[in-house]
Amino acid sequence: MQEAETIYSEVPQDVPSWLAGLGLEQTIANRDVASPYRDVVHPASGAIIGQCPEAQVSDVDAAVTAAREAFPGWAALDWQERRTRLEAFADALWDNRKSLAFIVAAETGRPLRRAWSEVFFSVDYVRTIAAQDLPEIVYDRAGLKARLVHRPLGVAGAIAPWNAPVILAVAKIANALLAGDTIVLRPAPQTPLSALYMGQLARGIFPAGVYNTITGDASAGAAMTSHPGIAKISFTGSTTTGRVIAAAAAPTLKKLTLELGGNDAAIVLDDADADELAAWTYRIALENAGQFCAAIKRLYVHESLYDAVRDKLLALMAGASAGSPFAAETTMAPLQSQAQLARVEGFARDAAERGCTVHQTAFAPGTAGYFLAPTLVEGCSAGMPLVDEEQFGPVLPIMPFTDEDAVLREANSCEYGLGGSVWSRDVDRALALAARLECGTAWVNQHGAYSASLPLPFAKQSGIGMDYSHFGVLEHSRAMLLNARL
Repeated sequence: MQEAETIYSEVPQDVPSWLAGLGLEQTIANRDVASPYRDVVHPASGAIIGQCPEAQVSDVDAAVTAAREAFPGWAALDWQERRTRLEAFADALWDNRKSLAFIVAAETGRPLRRAWSEVFFSVDYVRTIAAQDLPEIVYDRAGLKARLVHRPLGVAGAIAPWNAPVILAVAKIANALLAGDTIVLRPAPQTPLSALYMGQLARGIFPAGVYNTITGDASAGAAMTSHPGIAKISFTGSTTTGRVIAAAAAPTLKKLTLELGGNDAAIVLDDADADELAAWTYRIALENAGQFCAAIKRLYVHESLYDAVRDKLLALMAGASAGSPFAAETTMAPLQSQAQLARVEGFARDAAERGCTVHQTAFAPGTAGYFLAPTLVEGCSAGMPLVDEEQFGPVLPIMPFTDEDAVLREANSCEYGLGGSVWSRDVDRALALAARLECGTAWVNQHGAYSASLPLPFAKQSGIGMDYSHFGVLEHSRAMLLNARL
C-alpha cells in the first residue's frame, strides 16, 4: 500500500489536458461511439475538469443490440475461458491502476490515496469473482436422475452510482461476465470518466459486444430499465430510484439486483474500545464525506462511554483538511455536487433549529468546491430527519443510551436494513446483540467491511437480491433442472 502515498509524485501537471488526451468515448461492440458532449465537474473545486458523451436513446439501442448479438457466443464459452478473460481484465486494471486512480480522484474529488485504494479493491474483486464457481446439484433417486444447473440470462444492464464509480461498476461487470451474460454499463452522470476508461481497456480482452459502456443521464437509465432486450438490471443507488426501476422493469419481468439506501446504526456497548470505534467511525462516516452506502449514519453510545467517544471524534475532526485530491495533505472528500451539499447542509440546519448541539470543524476561508466540514450533532432523537433519513454526508448524530433492548428497538425502527454494527470487547455478547439487528450485514467491532469473497445481502427497503462472492454471479444466472426418468 506504499504506492498509495508515492503516487502523489506522479500526478499529471495539467489534469484536464491529460484527461482530454485519453480520448474517452463510449464503447459499443469494441468501437468508439461519439455523442453530443457535456461537461464533467470536479467536486473539489466546482470547475469543469473534462467532457463526456451524452448517450442518446439510439446509443442505448445500439449497445443492447451489440450485446444481444454477442450473447450466444459468449454464453457458449466454457467457464474456464470466461474466467481467463476476467483475469486478463483484472491484469489490465492493475497495469493501468495509476491512471485509473487519477481519473477517480478527478471525477469524485476524493483524496488520491482513497481513489487508489478503490482501484486496488476493484482489481481484487475481479480476481476473486473470476475464481468463483456455481456447482451443479445432483439428485440421484430410484428411477430418477436430475441435475440443477445454471444458465446465463442474456443482456445485463448495469447502472452504477457516483460514490464509488470503479468498484461498484466492476462488481456488476465481473458478476455478469463470469455467469455468461453480456453487459451494457451506464455509470452515474457525475462520474462517467472511469467507466469510459475501463471500457477502452476491455476492448482487447472481450469479444465485440460482450462489454459495452454508454454515458448519459437518467433518460439513458430509463431506456435501459424498460428495454425489452435487457434481461437483468443491476442497480446501486437510492431507494427512491430503486422503486422507479422496479416499476419500469415489471412489464418485462426483468431479474433485479438492487443495492439501495441505508441508515446504518452502530451500537457501542459499555466495554467497547473507544479509540478503535472513534477512528473507524471518523474514517467511514465523516472523512469520506459520509458518501458510502454502509457508512455509520446513526451512532448510539452507552452513556458510560459517551463523553469519551464524542471527545475523540471531535479531536479527529479537528485534523480534517480540505483541498485538491492531488495534494497529499488533503484528507477530506467533498460532496459530489452542489445539490448534494445543499441537501446535507439542510440536515445540520434542521438539527440546529430543533435545539441540537452542532459541532462543526472550520475549514480555511475561501475553500473551493463542495466541501462540508465534519459535523457531529448531539441531542438528536427519533423523528428528526437526521435520524430517520439517510443523510449521505458528513453530518453524524450521536446519541447516548443505557438500555440495550431499547437501543436495539431504536436501531431497528427505520425502513432501511443495509448494515449495522455492535462494538464490545466481549465478542460473544456483541454477536448475540448483532444477530437481533434487522439488516443484511451485522458487523462486530467493524463497520462497512466488505469483501469480494463474502456475500452482501440486503434487508427491508435497502435492496433486492444479493451480491458479492458466488451469490453475485448467481444473481446473473437462471436455474434449470434436467430431470430424467430412468
